[in-house]
Amino acid sequence: MALDRKTPNDLNAFWMPFTANRQFKKSPRMFVGAKDMHYTTSDGRQVLDGTAGLWCCNAGHCRPKITEAIQKQAAELDYAPAFQMGHPAAFELANRIIDIAPEGMEHVFYTNSGSESVETALKLAIAYHRARGDGARTRLIGRERGYHGVNFGGISVGGIVTNRKVFGPLVPGVDHMPHTHLPDQNAFTRGQPENGAYLADELERIVALHGAETIAAVIVEPMAGSTGVLLPPKGYLQKLREITKKHGILLIFDEVITGFGRLGAAFAAQHYGVTPDIMTTAKGLTNGVIPMGAVLTSAEVHDAFMNGPEHMIELFHGYTYSGNPIAAAAGIATLETYKEEGLFERAAELAPYWEDALHSLKGTRHVIDIRNEGLIGAVELEPIAGEPTKRAFSAFLKAYEKGILIRTTGDIIAMSPPLIISKEQIDQLIGTLKEVLKTLD
Repeated sequence: MALDRKTPNDLNAFWMPFTANRQFKKSPRMFVGAKDMHYTTSDGRQVLDGTAGLWCCNAGHCRPKITEAIQKQAAELDYAPAFQMGHPAAFELANRIIDIAPEGMEHVFYTNSGSESVETALKLAIAYHRARGDGARTRLIGRERGYHGVNFGGISVGGIVTNRKVFGPLVPGVDHMPHTHLPDQNAFTRGQPENGAYLADELERIVALHGAETIAAVIVEPMAGSTGVLLPPKGYLQKLREITKKHGILLIFDEVITGFGRLGAAFAAQHYGVTPDIMTTAKGLTNGVIPMGAVLTSAEVHDAFMNGPEHMIELFHGYTYSGNPIAAAAGIATLETYKEEGLFERAAELAPYWEDALHSLKGTRHVIDIRNEGLIGAVELEPIAGEPTKRAFSAFLKAYEKGILIRTTGDIIAMSPPLIISKEQIDQLIGTLKEVLKTLD
């Protein structure tokens, strides 16, 4: 039952994630409704969603097919254990995911979030080598400025300093490749930058340092979203794939953001033409409506575990809510919505218009770089001396006041609208942002 009041009478109890809690609670920003491309605020305003929630509501908000599927499933089978038991929706959803996945991805392991998908992928990688008698391969390689969720494994292979520095020594045996952001060479790039494929060669240096026989997996976001839309230079992902295959190292793509149409294909692996051994997903899997994640693996990874007596558990890993019936129903309805409305194709068709609109901000006050791929874009602002993040946060607040929702990371404005956005709404989003940027100190 919905609350009968628009604003809670006490904001103290809820410790909000990734939020300036004291600032928020002095001046709350409350959403009380949503439909298609818009949120409704507690004071009755409409706010255009320029971020698909948190990169997750790819089909827009409160879509009827998804809502109805959840309602029906909740009344029919609310929960079923995934340990030694099953229910049809979980198997059906897995089949439909594999139907749109890159060729070679054949199995699905359910989680509840992107963070749990990453933890699962890292564990699978280490356990895979052990199952094959190669138990010395335990080292994991991530990337600077990478974001892989907030669990210990994820922040260990991740490369965001603020997410790591206060939580102790983290998981041992982790190293990092350099990020792919080269502003001096690739500023105002449209799509993949020309320069930087050589950065993949840093993996060879790490292999030489530690020995390939100690390395289980490399994990990267094909396109890094949460650290400001950092694009892979042309040829970079292909080089990573070649190097990992050469040394028997698993390649993991974190597609929590890029999965389910964000770049104009079902997955970034297809968009870039590079297939990893393991893929992590979440967010767009259920259109953000119910927490759910999924790890996709090749047959080779899966089959390495299918040994020993048939009555024995092959992998001692899983979650109470793995393949939850209501989440599975939401996932099926979400994939049907994507297909019936041609949203992946729509994203590809809109991408050039989005690109032109985004790059029209070049020359606007404080803008030092613009980047884009698919229906994702970033506008990087010159920081205020001695006050990093303040200028972008001010833009976020002013944008909200003017009726658009954007997201900031550092002094970078990131946008990833639902795939149902119209050209007129793109014009509104970018036009309003331009007005906001002109007012910034």
